[in-house]
Amino acid sequence: MAHIIDGKTSAASVTDTVAEAAAVLQREAGMQPGLAVVIVGNNPASHSYVNAKSRMAKQCGFNSMQYSLPEETTQDELEQLVAKLNADPAVHGILVQLPLPKHLNSEPVIQSILPQKDVDGLNVVNAGKVASGDLASGLVSCTPAGAMVLLRNLHGPDLSGLNAVVIGRSNLFGKPMALLLLAANATVTMAHSRTRDLAGVCRQADILVAAVGMPFMVKADWVKPGATVVDVGINRIEAPEKGDGKFRIVGDVAFDECTEVAGAITPVPGGVGPMTIAMLMANTVVAAYRSVGRPIPRF
Repeated sequence: MAHIIDGKTSAASVTDTVAEAAAVLQREAGMQPGLAVVIVGNNPASHSYVNAKSRMAKQCGFNSMQYSLPEETTQDELEQLVAKLNADPAVHGILVQLPLPKHLNSEPVIQSILPQKDVDGLNVVNAGKVASGDLASGLVSCTPAGAMVLLRNLHGPDLSGLNAVVIGRSNLFGKPMALLLLAANATVTMAHSRTRDLAGVCRQADILVAAVGMPFMVKADWVKPGATVVDVGINRIEAPEKGDGKFRIVGDVAFDECTEVAGAITPVPGGVGPMTIAMLMANTVVAAYRSVGRPIPRF
């Protein structure tokens, strides 16, 4: 039976370190890390995510600023708000919650966030630093950064000699995850929907990362015995056992059967998910430390 990787415990460890670092900054530099979260429209899931991020920011001792804009907000109004936050020295991190309403174009908004305040790690400057192997001066996208913390806790910082397969090639997760694994000296294969014999490729992996958005796609016979399986999928499926119209959250991995083969595995929920918000907090405190030229804390 596989070891179940507890993302909640790891996330709590990260946020404890963040809160301590924020307290030190307040005490020694008289500065409180500031996180501005912008949400446009009435998407219930987005509001739930934003509220969770704002609560965590307050728990970490941040100045948490939430900007809830109406559905009819224009592109220009949104970009003006980002420009205002860019110019505000009390704001160290800016996050624009995605998806935006359909009439808005998210890409120019995201790219207009100053790289040093881009705590989501989505600006091309930060993405480029990850691609070039410069993990020291940029901000790394939160979900792959969180997945790497879980792997580091399990395998240590050096993945030399381990084969890693990442299923999924998105800019948000797959590509940065592969690059972070490469930076840790793993031998990395990026797999996707066009990969020939995908199951066979996955069976070569000592570390198998699934991020495709297809519930239960990864079966037990895709998993090398003893491998570490990281499930990044977040899928809503019907759960009639909970009542009419009810849903439950599952991953991309057939968890029950894969636990019989894997050496370690992340559950969904409770695996990578909690790490995403924790690393957002970590990025914010790193940005605050950099703004005053102090050595950044490690997570």
